[in-house]
Amino acid sequence: MPQTALRDEIKAATITAMKAGDKPRTAALRLIGAKIKDRDIEARTGKAPDNDDDLVTEVLQKMAKQRRESITMYEDGGRQELADQEKGELAVIEEFLPQMMSEDETRAAIDAVKAEIGADSIKDMGRVMGELKKRHGAVLDMGLASGLVKAALG
Repeated sequence: MPQTALRDEIKAATITAMKAGDKPRTAALRLIGAKIKDRDIEARTGKAPDNDDDLVTEVLQKMAKQRRESITMYEDGGRQELADQEKGELAVIEEFLPQMMSEDETRAAIDAVKAEIGADSIKDMGRVMGELKKRHGAVLDMGLASGLVKAALG
């Protein structure tokens, strides 16, 4: 499997953190590396994405979403020390994620897809979401997009 810029950046950051003795950052980066390896193993049985950076970005997005959910749960449960640990990991993960589209950019992308495929009712939501993911998957907040598409078609 070919190495990519994003993968190499994560490896370089891991080595730098290890040399600097930054244990929390090293642990978070190693966690990212492990998740990417897990995804590589999964990809062997299915079709791997054409662009390896997309695979890495997908893994990072899943990890970030899990951290955000955990932070909310820990804070609601009064476990601030665990929430802080998750926030630290989330900050490291977000360093490697591409800049996400703003709400206005997301609305513009939805309008463009809607016009292109002739979507005019909520029945077309799946087609619109699929096209958005295909075009902007790496930089699109799918949760935000889902709500905006529902509003635009509803």
